[in-house]
Amino acid sequence: MSDKPEFKPYTHPAGGWGAANATARVLMEQSVLAKGSRALLAMNHPDGFKCPSCAWPDPDREKTLEFCENGAKALAFEATKRKVGADFFAAHTVTDLMSRSDHWLEEQGRLTQPMRYDAATDHYVPCTWDEAYAMIGRHLRALDHPDQAEFYTSGRTSNEAAFLYSVFVRAFGTNNFPDCSNMCHEPTSRGLPMSIGIGKGTVQMKDFAHAEAIFIIGQNTGTNSPRMMTELVHARKRGAPIVAVNPMPERALIRFTEPQDPIKMATFGSTPIASEFCHVRIGGDVAFLKGVMKTLFQMDEDAAAKGEPAVLDHAFITEHTDGFAALKADIEATRWPDIVATSGLSEEQIRRVAGIYAASNATIICFGMGVTQHQQGSRVIHQIANLLMLRGNFGKDGAGICPVRGHSNVQGDRTVGIDEKPTSIYLDRLQAAFGFSPPREHGHHVIESVQAMIDGTARVFIGMGGNFIHAIPDTPVAYEAMARLDLTVGIATKLNRGHLVHGRDALILPVIARSEIDMQKTGPQFVTIEDAMSGVTRSHGVLHPTSPDLRSEIEIVCRMARATLPDSTIEWEAFIDDYDLIRDRIAQVYPDLYADFNTRIRQGKGFSLPVPPRQRIWNTPTGKANFLLFDGLDEDTPIGGPDMLRLSTIRSHDQYNTTVYTNNDRYRGVYNTRMVVFMNKDDMAARGLADGAMADLETISTDGTQRRVDGLMVVPYPMPRGSIAGYYPELNPLLPLSHFDQIAGTPAAKSIPVRVTAAAPAAQPEPA
Repeated sequence: MSDKPEFKPYTHPAGGWGAANATARVLMEQSVLAKGSRALLAMNHPDGFKCPSCAWPDPDREKTLEFCENGAKALAFEATKRKVGADFFAAHTVTDLMSRSDHWLEEQGRLTQPMRYDAATDHYVPCTWDEAYAMIGRHLRALDHPDQAEFYTSGRTSNEAAFLYSVFVRAFGTNNFPDCSNMCHEPTSRGLPMSIGIGKGTVQMKDFAHAEAIFIIGQNTGTNSPRMMTELVHARKRGAPIVAVNPMPERALIRFTEPQDPIKMATFGSTPIASEFCHVRIGGDVAFLKGVMKTLFQMDEDAAAKGEPAVLDHAFITEHTDGFAALKADIEATRWPDIVATSGLSEEQIRRVAGIYAASNATIICFGMGVTQHQQGSRVIHQIANLLMLRGNFGKDGAGICPVRGHSNVQGDRTVGIDEKPTSIYLDRLQAAFGFSPPREHGHHVIESVQAMIDGTARVFIGMGGNFIHAIPDTPVAYEAMARLDLTVGIATKLNRGHLVHGRDALILPVIARSEIDMQKTGPQFVTIEDAMSGVTRSHGVLHPTSPDLRSEIEIVCRMARATLPDSTIEWEAFIDDYDLIRDRIAQVYPDLYADFNTRIRQGKGFSLPVPPRQRIWNTPTGKANFLLFDGLDEDTPIGGPDMLRLSTIRSHDQYNTTVYTNNDRYRGVYNTRMVVFMNKDDMAARGLADGAMADLETISTDGTQRRVDGLMVVPYPMPRGSIAGYYPELNPLLPLSHFDQIAGTPAAKSIPVRVTAAAPAAQPEPA
């Protein structure tokens, strides 16, 4: 098979036989066809384990197979027979490994034993667990201040491990908790409470069966949360309109075939998904939302003049909201020409979409990182909440706001304490439960952590999962900063770039995977996960661990804590033996959320955490849901000049977060490369770029730093004029650390101002 880069537009429905074939192929490639197939039967079932990829909840209805193509990929790569141990590291220097691609690193297999970096040989070499813990404790105790350490958490971390991690770090003396949420849905966590009093979605799975309309804004559902497609298929079959708002038309939101639908599979049938596709420009979401609201205000006034039923839910607005008059004045002052110019949509289409919304008595609005990763992403979410409030779409069946969280337990980690800005109530309860005085000063989020490394004030980095270095902005700058640290620790299942960009001392600590049996002194243990709709469920591993030298996340946290805090009175060793004891402590610190945790989690599929807006309770300073204003229409700082294009970094279909499974992107028709830039044909022509030409990208910024990525293949794609896209993390070097959401600190990766030019011709050798 050729490995030459190709572009072949994909015309089949998403899902279907393409997904089935991809699932079978990845199981075979990782040599786990029988083992993986058995494990897939247990994935996302009450007595099995939770999928390690996305955070989509399990449906109320029972299905034998409750997984998607990307979940199968995650399991196959986790259960692989390939192993990375002492022999592998003896054969490769770190310098050699740095020259390999992220895909190659992922392909090498599971980490099997703790490793320590040896600077003299540039190799990772074996070490014992006790030696690793002693090194961590020695470095942490040697710091001048606890704030010189940064403690990162990935969304794969369980509630139990994340809770203990937060206890350990605060007992150590800092609130430095850079978290993967900082890079994706932090605007939800920080911005949404200003509107409705909580930083979580208000929708439950059952609501999709009652929704009369569903809006999906800035979310590539078929790749980033494929199990969600089942709910969209059922909604379309019963006639509910689905409005998709996105700069890129995504295959799954055009047509989709459920791989578990035998009739559709046998007949090669499919279901059309989006009844209306709004081809919005990058950064045009607020203009679109304001246009819809402007139409609704006019429709409501027209209805009143005619003596017809109101379009707006005035009873809900009067009883449950604050700030309506100011919002109405702002929206009415917004001009249609500006809305059209900024959104890239016609007034006619926006009015048509407003009609869809007005006709629905129960509407769900879903959104993803196409909304959150802007300089004003938090305030964009306010406008989504505003639109929902206008028709009372909170606290009733089939309605609400639905942030489609990315990683599996990213929401749960935040709930149980991974928060650089802890509340005083939480800290008081923590002190009462564990007998130490936790720090009260706010700590670092991701951007602040990286800045601390650049400034030299951070000296130690511990990563609980994830691939921090390739998730963050300004890659070359971040590389240099992390290399100056005294110690870096990577707690992981697989080798990744984060283990190769390391401090003077470095450790790789291999962890038991979620799909594997976690056997401790009191027997097999389970952990818990919170999904994107605040449901808490059990996760029991079913596979034997890859290596006897793996340790659970919980044991690693507890051993690090004991090595760092030898005089601690916290019962770290007992927590390792029996995870019920951890859940008892979670219930003690969070009695309003986790009371009687151990009993409730063992009943059926678990339980749902309280979300007050579902009962129309608003924990805001006004005691009501707040209409909040957005100044103007620009989600990002305007940049002048005719050559400026807005770059959105995206994931391929064969990728999850920073994990790259192959160099293909089936639904977008890209094969054997990730070095591409998707462009509108007119933008290509204006720059003299032909289909397949090579181009260079340079960030437009005023900080004096040149940011470039060269050698990208130009792929014509139905992007709006002025909007382009390319893959993350390859294009992270173009994202300045200073380009982030003003409320949440989330990198504005969906709207990077860049110039695109034809690649300079390769230098020709001089004639002899």
